[in-house]
Amino acid sequence: MLLLASASPARRRLLEQAAIPHRVQISGVDESTIQDSDPSTLVQLLAKAKAEAVASQLEETGISAVLGCDSVLVFNGVVFGKPVDAQQAAERWRSMRGGWGELHTGHCLLVPASKDSFSPRRACVTTRVLFSDLSDPEIETYVNSGEPLQCAGGFALEGRGGSCVERLDGCYSNVIGLSLPLLRRWLSSLP
Repeated sequence: MLLLASASPARRRLLEQAAIPHRVQISGVDESTIQDSDPSTLVQLLAKAKAEAVASQLEETGISAVLGCDSVLVFNGVVFGKPVDAQQAAERWRSMRGGWGELHTGHCLLVPASKDSFSPRRACVTTRVLFSDLSDPEIETYVNSGEPLQCAGGFALEGRGGSCVERLDGCYSNVIGLSLPLLRRWLSSLP
């Protein structure tokens, strides 16, 4: 069974929809302590920290692997995590409307190598996202829904934010929080 080191309901739903047996254990990692100027490296470091934090507390048997993930959006060279408030979310949307961003999701799968050690697999999957050219009232309506405050980049593709995205170039599930094709490849190679 897979152990997901994430508090994200979107990641849990993806695993459920893909019929991947899993359990959830929240890592408790303070993400603000992990920094890197390269977004793809940053999300991999965050994913690894989450997976390792959960693996270090693992007492349960029957776990085949621990998965940590983290996502950021890069728009015009600026890294956007979750907006801190509605004002920041609206400002970001005004800058993003009609433009392309890159959603980076770091993945770290820890596979037990022995009783006390894990073998890591790490990857970053990047999907390009074209945002709709929303009007100011449309932005305000979306921000007032509260959804943008819960998501990296300030939008949820699987929610109301799906109507605010014109096009994707790359993995769809990656934008929601984890690349199911990558995870399938990793899981199929496990002994």
